[in-house]
This record gives sequence, structure tokens and C-alpha cells, in this order.
Amino acid sequence: MKAAELREMSDEQLELTLKETCDRLLRLRLQSQTERLDAPSELRKCRRLVARIKTLLHQRQTPASA
Repeated sequence: MKAAELREMSDEQLELTLKETCDRLLRLRLQSQTERLDAPSELRKCRRLVARIKTLLHQRQTPASA
């Protein structure tokens, strides 16, 4: 998911996406420990998506200091 797509989402949608992505990341981490992953790059993608969402939510909460 691109950053531009995330910016178009509401805060509620971002929170829901964050929760789903964190759940997916947890499942991928467990799977990586117990068996071989089909696509190890999915871990990196999920981590980066979580970071993007958290950054965007934080930017919306704090007013821009100008």
C-alpha cells in the first residue's frame, strides 16, 4: 500500500489497517519461527507498512510547528 493511499484514509480506517497489519505481522513472525516462509520479504513489507501508518497517525495528532 502506497503512502498516498494511506493519506486518503480516515483515522478510523488507518487504525483498522494498523490492527490488521500488526496481526498479519505476528502471524508471519510465528510462521517464520516454526516453518519456512514462502516470501520472507513479506515481513519487511509489513514492518514498513506499520511504520508508515504510525507515522501518519502521529503527524495528524501533532500540529505542524511553523
